[in-house]
Amino acid sequence: VQLVESGGGLVQPGGSLRLSCAASGFTLDYHAIGWFRQAPGKEREGVSSISMEGRTNYADSVRGRFTISRDNAKNTVFLQMNSLKPEDTAVYYCAAGNVATFSTGPYYYWGQGTQVTVSS
Repeated sequence: VQLVESGGGLVQPGGSLRLSCAASGFTLDYHAIGWFRQAPGKEREGVSSISMEGRTNYADSVRGRFTISRDNAKNTVFLQMNSLKPEDTAVYYCAAGNVATFSTGPYYYWGQGTQVTVSS
């Protein structure tokens, strides 16, 4: 069982990145998926989530700029990030669980994280 994030990198303010979260060893369809991020010296925070039924939720800080989606055929969840700001800089993690929430408790599978740096 594994979750692997990819797509992070260095981008200028105002730019875009698309993060991918690919699952192996289990089917993402049957799980809620959350994206979290953790900046240096800060606690891990929820960014976006998508339920098994496809309901989405976003943190206030990213609503209108980020979009979460899932491609069940590819067993992958995406996070499209537009209009990036320096404060979006963090390690981004995806997680699979049984409830789409911004609390970490219900998530039982975690990826290793991918670094996103927004800087000019």
